[in-house]
Amino acid sequence: MENLKNVAPIEDFNWDAYENGETVTNVSHDELEKAYDGTLNKVNDREVVDGTVIAMNKREVVVNIGYKSDGIIPLNEFRYNPDLKIGDTVEVYIENQEDKKGQLVLSHRKARATRSWDRVNAALENEEIIKGYIKCRTKGGMIVDVFGIEAFLPGSQIDVKPIRDYDVFVGKTMEFKVVKINQEFKNVVVSHKALIEAELEQQKKEIIGKLEKGQVLEGTVKNITSYGVFIDLGGVDGLIHITDLSWGRVSDPKEVVELDQKLNVVILDFDDEKKRIALGLKQLTPHPWDALDTDLKVGDKVKGKVVVMADYGAFIEIAPGVEGLIHVSEMSWSQHLRSAQDFMKVGDEVEAVVLTLDREERKMSLGIKQLKQDPWETIEEKYPVGSKHTAKVRNFTNFGVFVEIEEGVDGLIHISDLSWTKKVKHPSEFTQIGADIEVQVLEIDKENRRLSLGHKQLEENPWDVFETVFTVGSVHEGTIIEMLDKGAVVALPYGVEGFATPKHLVKEDGSQAQLDEKLEFKVIEFNKDAKRIILSHSRIFEDVAKAEERAEKKAASGAKKSSSSNKREDSPMIQNQAASTTLGDIDALAALKEQLEGKK
Repeated sequence: MENLKNVAPIEDFNWDAYENGETVTNVSHDELEKAYDGTLNKVNDREVVDGTVIAMNKREVVVNIGYKSDGIIPLNEFRYNPDLKIGDTVEVYIENQEDKKGQLVLSHRKARATRSWDRVNAALENEEIIKGYIKCRTKGGMIVDVFGIEAFLPGSQIDVKPIRDYDVFVGKTMEFKVVKINQEFKNVVVSHKALIEAELEQQKKEIIGKLEKGQVLEGTVKNITSYGVFIDLGGVDGLIHITDLSWGRVSDPKEVVELDQKLNVVILDFDDEKKRIALGLKQLTPHPWDALDTDLKVGDKVKGKVVVMADYGAFIEIAPGVEGLIHVSEMSWSQHLRSAQDFMKVGDEVEAVVLTLDREERKMSLGIKQLKQDPWETIEEKYPVGSKHTAKVRNFTNFGVFVEIEEGVDGLIHISDLSWTKKVKHPSEFTQIGADIEVQVLEIDKENRRLSLGHKQLEENPWDVFETVFTVGSVHEGTIIEMLDKGAVVALPYGVEGFATPKHLVKEDGSQAQLDEKLEFKVIEFNKDAKRIILSHSRIFEDVAKAEERAEKKAASGAKKSSSSNKREDSPMIQNQAASTTLGDIDALAALKEQLEGKK
């Protein structure tokens, strides 16, 4: 301590150097700085250099580039390379040699981007396998970080198998091959599938070379479509068509198999290049027809479920893979052509009778109407001639009405048997489809399974009465209800219709009678069998004029004749000859009409 006291202080002592641990004082500070700088790399801003990872934690990576200070880079810039470790050489971009804190500022991302375009082009040219980090999903695929460039990975290029969940790949680092570069837009397309295809191609050749029809192989369900199931046979795909999945009907292949399921399949067929391979699953089990009860025969009753409907019939599955057709004609004894959907629907459980059975052709026809008795077997007992019934109108024709008394028992009412009085031009004027109508059985045609029916026969024939009312020469009030070319239809009392030709529609003043006009009409013809009444309005005043003319002539010829003529006029007897009708006749007709109406 004493020696120290005797030492004189050095005036130019460098206290800064002393604090930094430097004890050499005979060398200037500038010289020391120059010597120190000489041992360091010369670096420039905005330059890419290689550095060494010397430390790293969960957030940052410390990189030494041989400069006086180390640079710190965020770890997420290295996320494309999860295998990064201390000692690895990495490329860095010098952003700033010294920031405000004296810190060297580096960027790995910018270093990669600076060299990335050259590197990605070289990777395409050399077919190099490169690493990339899958950043996120995008439309149709994924965005991959490759050398700092955002490249596109199409969904079809992720794997040889169809990808069902893209999200599981986000955040993964995978190997890729550059498959396409658009120099103009600087777009890069990469593929992972391309790396494994070469290996699969070799496997494919081996499998295809050994393929034989009838061979059973194990495969994995790769894809399920509406028409079938694609099976991966180990690099080679085959298709099980929906009809080859099961002996029974399959509406959706997902009912039989599920994705990634392993199963045995049999090779049914393939093309010459063995690119299209048809596989079968049901062929590995015996055909259900072969296992069908050997005692089953025509006439036996079976139960089953409706699996398919068509207008012409229904297919019934009586056992998985064993179906029979119930034709619509075997669903009901009715002869009306109807749709099978009127009787049953898919899913219905039905009982039926076996009508035909062909084990070789594997075909069966069934019937359900056979479970009920044929109504025509006892038709004479149930519907004898003269019996009365209520029927339902099913259809119209120009000549009549088709009706159904019960299911399977049809009949025809001829248009002439609908009404005694009304002239029916078309059955739709008289009734309507679906309506009930009272009928009487007129005739039975068992061979053609058809009844002749009548409706008017349920009432007495009024023409027997009309014959005494509408006698020739009688006069009645009528209304013109229809005008035709050949004449007019006239509504008469008691709901009867008559007909008058144009010459008989001329009124006394010479004008023609009009529609809806109410006039007096004389009966000039009555035909009971044809149900025809011919009328005339003109005859009334014409006959009166003739009668007066005759009366004058007879009066002039003598009192005797005149007297006898008057006696004849007073007579209440009706003359049936229209030409000899007199005023007296008209009075007598009117009196008879009143008498008849009084009786009515």
